[in-house]
Amino acid sequence: MAMGEEKVKTEAMQIIGLFQILPKLVVFDLDYTLWPFYCECRSKREMPSLYPDAKGILYALKDKGIDVAIASRSPTPDIAKTFLDKLSIKSMFVADEIFSSWTHKTEHFQRIHSRTGVPFNSMLFFDDEDRNIEAVSKMGVTSILVENGVNLGALRQGLTKFSQNVNASEKNKQRWLKFSQNPNSSKRKERE
Repeated sequence: MAMGEEKVKTEAMQIIGLFQILPKLVVFDLDYTLWPFYCECRSKREMPSLYPDAKGILYALKDKGIDVAIASRSPTPDIAKTFLDKLSIKSMFVADEIFSSWTHKTEHFQRIHSRTGVPFNSMLFFDDEDRNIEAVSKMGVTSILVENGVNLGALRQGLTKFSQNVNASEKNKQRWLKFSQNPNSSKRKERE
């Protein structure tokens, strides 16, 4: 790992360390999320590069025992996979769903779920397209829109939103449990 990547990895590990509740799986889009281009506009012969923080963040997640996966709607999966190889990060991903689709990645996530067994609400997702974020959020995945690729700020934002989502659904569960054990008590409160 290069010096810059080490520094990012150390910072990313500190950020991850701030959170008690962590995702089991972090899913990344490729184009304009992990790297600054569209695969289909490039040739397999080229040497690709990642966004400056991307590799350090991937290594930090791995070190913290958090799995990583890819969900990409690329029409050129062969180029994408060649690039992952060239960047020597292909083996880091527990699932790589790279195929063209019109479902705004819901299909990608169904496959990731069946491959990993990780529930949607235990996943965190980074992507650069609004409509993918919208579609995948509806499945219960915490989804973060990135502007200039994934970086330490996006990681912090993602982990913050993930723990807020988990806390919110825990509160709802407890509310529901209380209600189902004693349905009259909350009705009285509502009237007051």
